[in-house]
Amino acid sequence: MNELDVVGVRVEMPSNQPIVLLREVGGDRYLPIWIGPGEATAIAFAQQGMTPARPLTHDLFKDVLEAVGQELTEVRITDLREGVFYAELVFASGVEVSARPSDAIALALRTGTPIFGSDGVLDDAGIAIPDEQEDEVEKFREFLDQISPEDFGTSNQ
Repeated sequence: MNELDVVGVRVEMPSNQPIVLLREVGGDRYLPIWIGPGEATAIAFAQQGMTPARPLTHDLFKDVLEAVGQELTEVRITDLREGVFYAELVFASGVEVSARPSDAIALALRTGTPIFGSDGVLDDAGIAIPDEQEDEVEKFREFLDQISPEDFGTSNQ
């Protein structure tokens, strides 16, 4: 397993499909995962430190974990089958729960939980970006600084 950082979310054109981009800590691979607009909003809110007027599902899940005394210790992106990514939530009690990566990432950002990607997933879907192409990633980061959760066309009711 390799630790991953969340670079951010954006809308892929022309399909208008949101994407979350993860970066391998201590490596040169990036992992793009296409996600839904609700999850894109949840991830963007968490990254920007925004608190919605009403809790989103991931905020509620975090509050429930705290209320029942459970600690999320890590999120693992474990598999990629037929174009679909799979993840697991790993709790301090040893319990593991299957989850969509987008939900797992949104929850991890809210709880400060590390995110890991399996070697197989990074080998299959990771994109190596050498240092000389880092300026393209910097352009992506600049784009992320200018985007807001409202750009994903969802409401948080």
